[in-house]
Amino acid sequence: MVSEIHFPAYPLNLFIESFYYFTDFEPVHSIDRFLPDGNVQIIFELTENSQSIYHNHSLEEIQSCRKVWFSGFRTLPITIPSGKESELVIVNIRRGRAYPFLKLPVNELKNRVVNAELVIKNILECREKMLEQPTPLLKLKTLENFMLHNFISNFNEFPVIDFIIDKVNEIPYQLKFKDIIEKTGYSQKHIIKLFKDKVGIAPKEYLKVIRFQQIIANIEKTEFVDWNDLAFKSGFYDQSHFISDFKNFSGFTPTEYLRQRGETINYIPIDIIR
Repeated sequence: MVSEIHFPAYPLNLFIESFYYFTDFEPVHSIDRFLPDGNVQIIFELTENSQSIYHNHSLEEIQSCRKVWFSGFRTLPITIPSGKESELVIVNIRRGRAYPFLKLPVNELKNRVVNAELVIKNILECREKMLEQPTPLLKLKTLENFMLHNFISNFNEFPVIDFIIDKVNEIPYQLKFKDIIEKTGYSQKHIIKLFKDKVGIAPKEYLKVIRFQQIIANIEKTEFVDWNDLAFKSGFYDQSHFISDFKNFSGFTPTEYLRQRGETINYIPIDIIR
């Protein structure tokens, strides 16, 4: 596999975590289940191939994506190709920081994948310029320049959102939103609207996704999982609610997840190529 990662400079790094390029990836499976991780992404396919999105249960194709698409904040898993026979560039946007690049409120894209040209200005022109570049790093730097110069005037920060996101990421198991909202000086109604417009979902939904991600991270750190202990430490009062939430976010029960998980966190192999 050929890959390249590029980290943007200030001030773009406040909004974008990284640009990632890869091609010639040859996994043994063709489909992945991608779990909600709190991020949103812009994905470029630099070949003329289309990429499918599949029904989570039947695995029938329900959507086809070409050239560039935007994947909004997810509270549900999504079933996608594993990257075989692709040349992809992925823009990993920081949590709660997609709003400068979009033409509409982020909450309208919740659990949706849309043609990026519908929501991001001049994005196809950027793809054409990337195709002209001879190396992966030059492609990523071309993309960085495009994102910086086309959207720098939109780089308005919202400290209250960052404050809430930081607190959720730090202590998702012990958090009480009422206490945090009181510290912001804003009303609950205002915070919920601001969060939906800029992050894509309500604060409590965001908390649930991050709590799920903490559970996944804890599972990856241990060889033997004590489900009762993990459920309690994750803020659940009983196993049934823990299992229900886990299945809603992943499509699997916790024990099914252990059997099915692959080598890359949040990507679960669904089928094997024989």
